[in-house]
Order: sequence, then structure tokens, then C-alpha cells
Amino acid sequence: MSNTFREFLKKVGSGPHTGKDLTRAEAAEATRLMLTQEATPAQIGAFMIAHRIKRPTSEELAGTLDAYEQLGPHLEAITASYPAVVMGIPYDGRSRTAPLGPLIALLLAAVDCPVIQHGGDRLPTKYGISLTELWKGLGVDWTTLTLTEVQHVLEQTKLAYLYLPNHFPEAHALVPYREQIGKRPPFATVELAWCPYRGDVKLISGYVHPPTESLFQGIAELRQVPTLITVKGLEGSCDLPRDRTSIIGINHFIGSESTFDRILLHPRDYDLGGLEVPLPDDQTMIQELQDVLNGAAGDLTQAVILNGGFYLWQCGHAPSLEEGFRIAQTLLREGQALQKLNELKAALQKPLEPVYLDNRVERIPATKPNF
Repeated sequence: MSNTFREFLKKVGSGPHTGKDLTRAEAAEATRLMLTQEATPAQIGAFMIAHRIKRPTSEELAGTLDAYEQLGPHLEAITASYPAVVMGIPYDGRSRTAPLGPLIALLLAAVDCPVIQHGGDRLPTKYGISLTELWKGLGVDWTTLTLTEVQHVLEQTKLAYLYLPNHFPEAHALVPYREQIGKRPPFATVELAWCPYRGDVKLISGYVHPPTESLFQGIAELRQVPTLITVKGLEGSCDLPRDRTSIIGINHFIGSESTFDRILLHPRDYDLGGLEVPLPDDQTMIQELQDVLNGAAGDLTQAVILNGGFYLWQCGHAPSLEEGFRIAQTLLREGQALQKLNELKAALQKPLEPVYLDNRVERIPATKPNF
């Protein structure tokens, strides 16, 4: 048992009258003790549910992210035309509406804007379809790659996906607690603001409940995130809705000053409104994503144009929102997003040879793909 962790647990679990928030440094140490399993299972479970009931602060979540930065994996900065986009999408997936994450990533990468996503398999409490499954359905299996290989693929294709069980097993080891306590712990919020990239970046965080946006804004200021875009998206994802106004916050941190802008995007103003596409069975979902890449028209394509256009504008490739929609439509119609998917598949299929790194064997591509 960790006596240090017990003191943290007492602070967050003592109730409304005597309980206290953790400092950023305390939250970082508490997270470290959980990730390294120095805290006992009883302590970890108790902390997760107590912290959820108390409600985390921005300072506490910033501390947790400090520990993630210290103990977790990182992708190194690459050369690209635009800052990398890191998408914070709920790990427990989607259960009601069709997800667009891989297609948006392909659109951005097609114009030389790097995109980094991260996640795992089907996770509690929703057990929705995951990004891992969606990518596999499109012919891209990230689950077998080492971090070195993911870095190489990012350099060659401007796309990367960190698979939690392989690339951050310490965080993955905390997943069973979600199922056992039956609720999302604050770690489910942290994963939306985690940025495993050491370079110029724009962080996009999806959310459901309005108070979460304020938490993210506080985190961005404390951790001096250059650009944070918060999206009240479908099921907490980064996907903009078509059937209602999109509520978007844009936080910039320059020097010691932070600014905030609010965007209310009305899809119907651009003839892109409509009902949300419901989530079909897994096989049909994959087929519908492939159909969009092959130029099919329909509601799902309209949703991709809405989202792709907005993010093309925000990454700096499109000078206006309207131009972003036009470019997204062109990228789909001319097959450039599909070409990017084929490039990604080719990068993963290159022959690999062993190389010794820090006394362990990893694999790196024998030759770089000639894109």
C-alpha cells in the first residue's frame, strides 16, 4: 500500500465539508502512482470513484496530463506544411451515430496536415465502435506497430495512431477499473486532452457536457497549449453535428496571454444540414466509409464535407469556411482522400528489418516508401 497515495485519497474522498482539491503537483504524483501500480487496486478504484463524485478541477487534470507526458509515449516533431492536429475522441467509441474520424484524418493528411489519433479497443462504459476497428475495416491495422514504426508512418504519410494496449500499457492497465466502477472516471476526460506529440500542434477536444469546455480551457492555459479547439460534438467526439448548431471554442496561447473565440456554426446556412446518420452494424459502417471515399453521394458524405471543410479551414489550408467545404468536396470527388488511404496501406506493408534500440529489438522499414 502507498501511504503517499492514501493521503491523496483522503483529500478527494472526505466529502463536501472536509474534502480538498489536489494541487497540480499532487495530481501528477497521484497519477504516477496509479500508472506505475504503486497504489493498490483498492486505492485506485476508490480514488477514481471519489474523484468523479468530487469533480476534477483543471489544475488536477493538468497534473494528470503532466504525468502522462512524463510516463507516456511521444511522437517526435515532423516537417509538414501545417501544425499537426491531435484529435481527442472518447475511447469508448460511438453507439448511436456514424463516426467520421478516419475520413477527416485522411482529408487533412491529403493536404499535408499531420493528424494524430489515439485509442484502444471497445472500452467501458459505452463499448461503442472504436477508431481501432474503423481503421482496421479500411485496411489499416495500427495494433501491430511499434512506436518506432508509427513514427515512420507519420513521417511518410502524415498520419499516426497510438494504440493504447501497445504504446501506453500503463494507462491501458487502468481500463478494467472503468468497468468495475461502472462509470467514466476523470481519466476519460484526460484522454480527450492528451497530446502525445512533440511539435507544433493544434489540439482538438470533443465533449458532451458544457462544464467540460471550461475544464479544457483551464487545462490549456495551465499547460500553455498553443491552440485548443473544443467541439460539442456527436457523442463527445470531434464530429460536428448536422442537425443542430455546432458550438466550438478556439483557445490560443501566445506568450503569456490567452485568447478565446466562440464559433456557432449553423450547417443549414451552407446547405449541409440534415439528420444525423445513425450507426449501422459494423460491416455496413465500414462499407459506407469506403463508399464516401469512392465518391458516393449521400448524408454521410455531406457530414464528411461539413467536418472536413471546417478542419481544413482551422488547420490553415482553406482561407475561409466556405472554401474549406469546397476543398473537402474536391478532395473526395477527385479521389485524393482515397489515394492517401492507399499510401497509408503501402507504408504499413513495406518489408521490415530488425534493429537494436536501447538493448531491445524493434523493427523499422528497410526502405522508405517513395511517395
